[in-house]
Amino acid sequence: MQLKDWLSRLERLHFKSIDMGLERIQAVAQRLDLISNTPFIFTVAGTNGKGSTVALIDQLLRQAGYSTGLYTSPHLIDFNERVCVNGVQSTDEQLISAFEAVEAGRGAISLTYFEFTTLAAIWLFRQQKLDAWVLEVGLGGRLDAVNIWDASVAVVTSIDIDHQAWLGNDRASIGFEKIGIARSNKPLVMGEPDPPHEVVKKSLEMNTALYQQGQHFTYQVDEIDHVDTNTWSITLTCGDQTTLDHKRLPLPDIYLQNAATALQALALSPFNIERTAMESALRQVMVAGRKQFIHHQPDIMLDVGHNPHAARALVSHLASDSTRRIHCIVGMLADKDITDTLMALLAIVDRWYPVELDCERALPAIKLFEQLTEMGACCDKPALSAHGVCNRLLHSVSNKDLILVFGSFYTVADVIQYGPKLNMTKG
Repeated sequence: MQLKDWLSRLERLHFKSIDMGLERIQAVAQRLDLISNTPFIFTVAGTNGKGSTVALIDQLLRQAGYSTGLYTSPHLIDFNERVCVNGVQSTDEQLISAFEAVEAGRGAISLTYFEFTTLAAIWLFRQQKLDAWVLEVGLGGRLDAVNIWDASVAVVTSIDIDHQAWLGNDRASIGFEKIGIARSNKPLVMGEPDPPHEVVKKSLEMNTALYQQGQHFTYQVDEIDHVDTNTWSITLTCGDQTTLDHKRLPLPDIYLQNAATALQALALSPFNIERTAMESALRQVMVAGRKQFIHHQPDIMLDVGHNPHAARALVSHLASDSTRRIHCIVGMLADKDITDTLMALLAIVDRWYPVELDCERALPAIKLFEQLTEMGACCDKPALSAHGVCNRLLHSVSNKDLILVFGSFYTVADVIQYGPKLNMTKG
């Protein structure tokens, strides 16, 4: 079978697309001898910020000369994006070999798509003698497939409302699920600046070594006479409780909260990251589809924020420039918190363009249009595709304007695949 055939088969392998629990994957992993003799592992959970945090951890390690396996989800265009060794996406042939190995090892045990592909990723990593694995949690933490491997350093980037059907209806319940990736006597880096006190208490009861943003590590954008210098500084706490200051680092194209969290995680590891490697990684790190610019004059920015927390972060990033009009191309899945997500952006978006998505879970564009209209937004009539609207706006808006492609991964992927044939650039 070709890779697309395997992926299609895996989608139908288990009777539920999401089936939380570790028993099935644990049993197959033991059969394949994937649990023991692992390298250093960074496991990253969080409502938002996971992708940019793992990307920077991976980039920092590779810039410093270490070998890495990076596992992320979901993908934008090709499944191969999810499994990278030393910064290189896995080939179809490598993934098929891994799928065949998992298939041979699972016997009669039924696995979800995510469980099966997670095992395949780790099987590929085990074929290499890597210095570190960097694993992004798919959903929650405690019962997520990657949690069968013990984190050497566990990271929680943020805690907010999302995936309530599986994680709970309040921040404390969601936080409990996310810190489930932590281990006793091992570091837990809390990038969330305001975690529920119950979550902090629980993490200490778990006997984790907690490193919390604002207490154990702090950062700030540098200013000289109140003029932004395009640099930032951070103070980290090392494992021996000594502090480490890094002054005037280059600003990365990811949110600083996530960059700081990644640097704190590295400070608690045995890996030595020299200043030159750190600067190089910060300049190069980019996550496709997250605060990503693909064109200038006019700016076209892609952002897969699809919950209120992500939308609020995006507003904070964009609100400082009130001199330009923002045109928002939006498509979302029906099972997301659409109302609060749109409401967060309402004050900064000048005109909305709801679009159809090629996905069964998508909210019809007419429903988005009706919801935006009820909110009092200035809104175009529904369109068939994000890339069609993007092509039209590219030639009709002012060069000073911003075209924001926002919402589902499907929305952003449509523009990347079929939109303007542009060079992907960093903002």
